[in-house]
Amino acid sequence: MKRRSFFKFSLATAFTSILKPQSIFGMQALKNPGRNSNPVVISTWSHGIEANEAAWKVLGNSGSSLDAVEQGVKITESDLSNRSVGIGGRPDRTGHVTVDACIMDERSRCGAVACIEGILHPISVARAVMERTQHVMLVGEGAKSFALDCGFETCKTPIKEVKKDWKEWKKENKEAFEKPVINHENHDTIGMLAIDAKGNISGSCTTSGWAYKLPGRVGDSPIIGAGLFIDNEVGGACATGMGEAIIRIAGSHTVVEFMRQGHHPEKACKLAVERIISKHEDVQGLQCGFIAIDKSGQVGGYSVYNGFNYAMKSSDTEKILIDAPFDRKW
Repeated sequence: MKRRSFFKFSLATAFTSILKPQSIFGMQALKNPGRNSNPVVISTWSHGIEANEAAWKVLGNSGSSLDAVEQGVKITESDLSNRSVGIGGRPDRTGHVTVDACIMDERSRCGAVACIEGILHPISVARAVMERTQHVMLVGEGAKSFALDCGFETCKTPIKEVKKDWKEWKKENKEAFEKPVINHENHDTIGMLAIDAKGNISGSCTTSGWAYKLPGRVGDSPIIGAGLFIDNEVGGACATGMGEAIIRIAGSHTVVEFMRQGHHPEKACKLAVERIISKHEDVQGLQCGFIAIDKSGQVGGYSVYNGFNYAMKSSDTEKILIDAPFDRKW
């Protein structure tokens, strides 16, 4: 299944035909409401299909959700065809590919790296920050030095094709603060949430961020509470899209708190999207989306404009839904 084949909508279509927040889809509760003993993994975008397969190799063998969400997103980080995550990501406006990642487990332990360059799997470095240090986040050269000290594999970026594209972009964009469009071609962060056979939830998030961003820019993806949040008593959520808008409402934490109040994951995501909209005078081009899973195994997602999607895998289900009708259920 080719990632590119999923995306047939245009940004213009999104603006003209989608004039209100869109549901991605929801899912009825799995077995054993209140506590799920059936592993489930969900992740953002169609590239989540391959990522979920890797995660399921862990979950399907009674492995931990933490191991699953790390192994899952590593697939996307090493995908040379992906232009918004990992080694194939687009650079900042100076030509440097800087990546961000975070991870969080059922014990509320968390780790993150931001603005790190030349490391193949930033998600694994984020986990090392969580497990080997007293810190939560390392950034820039400090993060890279830590990764090298830990023996993590390096990589050379940008790759040839991306460097060529950047040079062409540079010729046509002379303004210092040019604002690139945010859509599926420019901000398809991968966020992943998993619940294992013990009912424990973990999550991960990794991205190369906004293409041609200002050097040093960091979005929501490595920020616990914004790009990702887990509360094992309630559930977990992760975000994708315009990071600056998601940070403003502590987006993923907000989704989890709505679930704590008793809302279905889809409704919780919808309420968070509506809060983002309420904080902005103009939402044209401001695409943000969330996915969430609760303790009973229910999942859901919601976005400002149609076009976001996510993949789900369990013992008997493997699906992805594109441009879903408002109330479609599995």
